[in-house]
Amino acid sequence: MGDAIEEPDPLGVRLAVRLADLRTEHGWSLDELARRSGVSRSTLSRLERCEVSPTATLLGRLCTVYGRTMSRLLMEVEAEPPPLVPAARQTVWRDEAAGFVRRSVSPPHPGLRAEVVESVLEPGASIAYENAPVPGVEQHIWVLEGTVEVTVAEVAHTVRAGDCLRFRLHGPSRFHCAGPGRVRYALLIVLP
Repeated sequence: MGDAIEEPDPLGVRLAVRLADLRTEHGWSLDELARRSGVSRSTLSRLERCEVSPTATLLGRLCTVYGRTMSRLLMEVEAEPPPLVPAARQTVWRDEAAGFVRRSVSPPHPGLRAEVVESVLEPGASIAYENAPVPGVEQHIWVLEGTVEVTVAEVAHTVRAGDCLRFRLHGPSRFHCAGPGRVRYALLIVLP
């Protein structure tokens, strides 16, 4: 028996197409996008051809360049979201290498400003974003299970189960799960 050929992930394919479309809409070459994002031209090319899956950090950089939240970018590769989104139909995105899982609980809608995301970080995992996807975006981090260290404006906050941290994001941010268990938290995003 031969090796099974792995089919591309449908969400990954749609994401690759959307990233290529965004670059084209802005009139940027791969070199220009590489300059603006700090991501190598070859990595961007492979992303757009769906040869590699983006990491959370990489998507964060591209979202910053395009002025979008990650949820909004992921929503753009989905059909128009209905008002009720059953759990089984919520978009789940995984960065296995980073130990990060992200579920769009309430997909963003073009006419609405708020969204809810459920995130899980495995023990030892860190996710860092170089800049706010949209300057001044309001975020609320409500920890449902475990503990996460959230660094905003160079100030680290330890947020435990039941705690809620809120802030307006204008620069870099970092989420770290020191463990011993995973952290699961709701992220509420409100666009300015």
